[in-house]
Amino acid sequence: MTTALFIILTLATYLGVRKLYLRFRHPLLNVVGLGAAVIITVLVLCGIPYSDYAPAKNIMTFLLGPATVGLAVPLYRYRTLLLRAAPAILGSVALGAALAMLTAGAIAKLGGLPQDVVVSILPKGVTIPFAIEIAQIYKGIPALATAFVVATGTLGSLTGGWLLNLARVRDPMARGLALGTVSHGQGTATALMEGEQQGAMAGLAMILAGVFTAGFAPFAVWLLGLG
Repeated sequence: MTTALFIILTLATYLGVRKLYLRFRHPLLNVVGLGAAVIITVLVLCGIPYSDYAPAKNIMTFLLGPATVGLAVPLYRYRTLLLRAAPAILGSVALGAALAMLTAGAIAKLGGLPQDVVVSILPKGVTIPFAIEIAQIYKGIPALATAFVVATGTLGSLTGGWLLNLARVRDPMARGLALGTVSHGQGTATALMEGEQQGAMAGLAMILAGVFTAGFAPFAVWLLGLG
């Protein structure tokens, strides 16, 4: 029963924050960031240990798999657009994935961080399964790679839409591709709140960015002198 209540609490928090975001469109009203803050506050104020909340979290996390597969529905609806713009989509996501790796790795290296930390930050823009495997292959720290992925997704979902507005990027395809390429699942969730086309493009970009990042990883490691 407690697990069911925690799930209901999480869903109610999500719906409440989502409603606020859709009304005011302020980056601080981000569903992931503010929603997590509300849940953490409730747990702390009520003296509930995280171990009690974990079973509910595990159930909701498991549902991420079907939810990701469900992104195929809007992709199918926009299949004509995808085929027509395929070269531009592939090129932009590939370039975005490569630049995300190289700039993050270069900044980390110039900052004097240890090599295993630099390697761990390279796959920060992709989903956790991709990031863990890349970190393990090139002798990074999987747990740290996971932390960088979560931080990147949260930051991207908080500021991505605002930065795109600042740059006057209005095209739904461009917005979705940008959010999905640099901030994976959390960026895709933000894009879905903007519209179905943005969400479809972000979901596609998230998948492609994972593939391209895995493929570019050897070259990024070599270029940065980490091998």
